[in-house]
Amino acid sequence: MSERVKFFPGREVSAEAFQSGSVLLTEYSTDLKYSWASGVAISKFLNELKNGKIVGRKCNRCDRILVPPRMFCEECFRLTDSWIYTKDTGTVNTYSIAYVGTDASRLKEPLYIAVINIDGASPGMGFLHLLNEIKSEKEIKVGMKVRAVWKEQSERTGSILDIKYFKPL
Repeated sequence: MSERVKFFPGREVSAEAFQSGSVLLTEYSTDLKYSWASGVAISKFLNELKNGKIVGRKCNRCDRILVPPRMFCEECFRLTDSWIYTKDTGTVNTYSIAYVGTDASRLKEPLYIAVINIDGASPGMGFLHLLNEIKSEKEIKVGMKVRAVWKEQSERTGSILDIKYFKPL
């Protein structure tokens, strides 16, 4: 091992090193703004959620309807062909019961989270979302039918959260 490697291993920098000036610290302030494009398929999906509708893409070769939509079919490796509106109902594919919040805090009431296969889409096509209006954990089952509960039109922003949650049918 060279002397240089032995001399420069990673080490903690002390507050005294910053205060004495032996470590260079540079701070920058900026007014940069960031934006990004969601792409054709997800942009349309989000815009339609704002309108209270769920949209997918159809692949005419394999006859699948993809929700959320994709411009390319991952089975046929070709462009998808057309937009298809689906129902706002679905089936629980899998679920989880969480007693820990997104901030790692302990929850008094659990969150019910499920992958929902959307009716009108091909099998296995859907997305992760919250379940609510659940009376008991025992009520939740794989195969359970659910319906989207939408925010009021004036509150929608073009986000997956325009669907507040899914409730049992």
